[in-house]
Amino acid sequence: MRLFSVRRLVLLVLLVAVVVGVYIKMDTSTRADEPQSRRGPQAVPVAVASVERKSVPVRVEAIGYVEAFTSVQIKVRVDGQIVEVNFKEGQEVHQGDVLFKIDPRPYEAALRQAEAAAARDRAQLERARAQDRRYKELLDKSFVSADGYAQIQTNAQTAEAVSKASDAAVENARVQFDYTTIRSPINGYVGKVLLQRGNIARAADPNAIALINQVHPIYVSFAVPEQRLAEIRSRMKSGLLAVDAVPSDSNGKAVSGKLAFIDNAVDQTTGTIKLRAVFENKDNALWPGQFANVSMRLYDQSDALVVPARSVQTGPDGQFVFVVKPDLSVEVRPVTIARNDGDSAIVASGLQKDEQVVTQGQLRLAPGSKVTVRS
Repeated sequence: MRLFSVRRLVLLVLLVAVVVGVYIKMDTSTRADEPQSRRGPQAVPVAVASVERKSVPVRVEAIGYVEAFTSVQIKVRVDGQIVEVNFKEGQEVHQGDVLFKIDPRPYEAALRQAEAAAARDRAQLERARAQDRRYKELLDKSFVSADGYAQIQTNAQTAEAVSKASDAAVENARVQFDYTTIRSPINGYVGKVLLQRGNIARAADPNAIALINQVHPIYVSFAVPEQRLAEIRSRMKSGLLAVDAVPSDSNGKAVSGKLAFIDNAVDQTTGTIKLRAVFENKDNALWPGQFANVSMRLYDQSDALVVPARSVQTGPDGQFVFVVKPDLSVEVRPVTIARNDGDSAIVASGLQKDEQVVTQGQLRLAPGSKVTVRS
């Protein structure tokens, strides 16, 4: 009986100890949670930027395509077999470089034949002139009749005409012979060879045997709305407009050039006017057939309100920004954006200079939220 009483006493003490421990833990947790509920939501860390007033360029943006400055189709002008191709496809060539050679032997023989005929006719001309001089002396002495001298004079004039025709035939044969050597008319890059060595070239064939594109300098053509035409023409009167082009497959590096051409008519189907800019393209950043993002600078707008473009948000009622007030709470401010220029947005209305706008952390914000500014 005593052993049973002791066991009951031990169990009772353990039970009391467990109940006291649970109560102490619950009380401690409740007290720890009380300050949290009194503090409310924590401040949201954000990055901010100041509204600046500065000069920014006004640009016209468009999509353009790259065109060769000069494009020349190489065609044969005499018939014959191609015996030499002195370049590789895609190679850079210079004006005067020999590209093709056509078998020159038939044309060389024709040239020699023409030269021989010309020499013969010159000899006959000299003989006719000598006779003319001699008969002129005899006529003066009345040893020959006037009709006889007239015939000799006619023979001399005929021989002179024949000699001139022979000289022209020699020149024509020389030109035909020169056509057997095809040279590059410009500096540029040659494309695919359409007739290889051993093929027969025909002067009557309308197809080219190669194409050369000049890329130094090079053109970029683009179209802008016709509403900008008057302003562009006005700005061009004071000097050439600067144009930047970024090829669509580049790393974003812009190439600088100048506006060189305004088309003489507006395209009525699209309501746009075609423009063309010229670029030196020394490093071959632009290549014929590429598409490029074009930005043409018209003028500089002074005293423009500028904010980072990433600070501008779009909601159901339009664009807005979060403005940080002096008490480090945020206000939702509707804004009107005139345009974007790179990473900057030009503000037409809604903000004042030196106000602070949130550039990072907007997703966690609501009107009146407290913030902490981080660098």
